[in-house]
Amino acid sequence: MKRIFICGVGAVSPAGWGANALFNAVEEHQRIPLKELKRPGWTNPLLVRRVPVPAPRPAFMMHSRLRRASPITQFAVGAALEALGPEADCARNGSLRLGVVFCVMTGCVNYSSRFYSEALRDPATASPLIFPETVFNAPSSHLASLLGTTEINYTLVGDPGTFLQGLVIAGDWLLAGRVDGCLVVGAEEIDWLTADAYGLFARRIILSDGAGAVYMRRSDPPTAGPTEDGSLRSEASAPFPSWEGSGVGSAPLVLTGEDSTHPIVRLHSVTESHLFLRQQNRARAAKRMRAELPVGEPEDLLCDGTQGLRDLDDAELEVWRDWPGSRLSPKRFLGEGLAATSAWQCVAALDALRQGQHTAASVSVVGCNQQAIGAHFCATT
Repeated sequence: MKRIFICGVGAVSPAGWGANALFNAVEEHQRIPLKELKRPGWTNPLLVRRVPVPAPRPAFMMHSRLRRASPITQFAVGAALEALGPEADCARNGSLRLGVVFCVMTGCVNYSSRFYSEALRDPATASPLIFPETVFNAPSSHLASLLGTTEINYTLVGDPGTFLQGLVIAGDWLLAGRVDGCLVVGAEEIDWLTADAYGLFARRIILSDGAGAVYMRRSDPPTAGPTEDGSLRSEASAPFPSWEGSGVGSAPLVLTGEDSTHPIVRLHSVTESHLFLRQQNRARAAKRMRAELPVGEPEDLLCDGTQGLRDLDDAELEVWRDWPGSRLSPKRFLGEGLAATSAWQCVAALDALRQGQHTAASVSVVGCNQQAIGAHFCATT
């Protein structure tokens, strides 16, 4: 995928609204405080990490399609608008054919819980207006409507590795000329039922919610040119877009100094999806994934999916035991965000590359129940 370039990233996480908040929390090892989540019928609450309420309230939340939307849609839109920056307007006016790949694992659990609760309590009074918000592709539909794009739009349902599969699909669409740009989003929302169910398999797990987005385009390598302030940069290598126009307020990602050139980041490769099967356990799947990624250099970055839980981390820790470069582990500080987590891993890795901290980055995802898969990104000046 030598011609697939990363043009923007966005994130909404327990660290806050914006990719800057996520990257700073991970880089500075800030453990996000735990919040209590009430569990009906139980005295003891569950402990989770939740996205903070934005202040002020973003203007996009007043859009007609978002007034009744659940948190997963709000998180996804926030991350998507940050990733797109000013190109969101190009999608709205039809000058940009924008595709969307939306990745989830649990989906719209809040409205699903509410709908079935009402149906069980009294089927005659259960609101049919809630049901459309329970389906997996509701958030991607809302996002496409807000952006005004009518191009191809997929929702992928799977474990955290699904986000990397979404990068492959987006790359295929771009190389085939089906779209001009593609937005890959991973998002989740939290609910007591999801958190309680996950705890049956991993008692010490801390679930979280939020979203991450990566905006990709097909392009020939851009050439550097002068900016308004006289420094050098290229169109594809500019700092990731700020929140201007998203309604959240301005929080620009200033990645390097005025007199420097920001690296250009491209998607180098994504491994095969190595499934967990009777003949292939997590450890073997992780080993095969690792074998398809570069060995790594001391100046490279690994963004892994470990979270400080031995039973879940063992396979991934073993295959990366000889990694010679730096590491980031977003889950250790943000919690297990399922499909959102792998998106956060990519955002953190890409942000580090665009800041010039590393020349290449690998993202490792050993999913919770389905697959081991990895991705590799490269930066050039």
